[in-house]
Amino acid sequence: MKKLLIAGLMLTSAVANAQLATKKALTLDAAKAIVAAAEAEAKKNNFTMVICVVDDGGNVMLLERMDGTQLGSVQVAQDKAMTALNFKRPTKALEDAVAGGRNAVLKLTGAIPIEGGIPITVGG
Repeated sequence: MKKLLIAGLMLTSAVANAQLATKKALTLDAAKAIVAAAEAEAKKNNFTMVICVVDDGGNVMLLERMDGTQLGSVQVAQDKAMTALNFKRPTKALEDAVAGGRNAVLKLTGAIPIEGGIPITVGG
């Protein structure tokens, strides 16, 4: 039992001394700014839509359904956000691939090839 405790303490010490990664994280204020900009663009074009912002783990940070938007768009918006996150590209790229005959895109797990999902990047 004493050896196990010592080994556990050594492991804890090694983990504590390990270099941890630092990364930029999307804030709620930034998510609100993104939603406001998307909503303004939608209103300018007389669109109603659902706007969904997810963090880098795919967790919904902010979701807004504009008045008059169909309920089905709630899930579609979340799927677009996840596709943009997982594939690190706008969902329009996948839509264009399908339109160009690349039907294999339709079999990608978790990919929704419909324009509207845009990845959020920092520093390129």
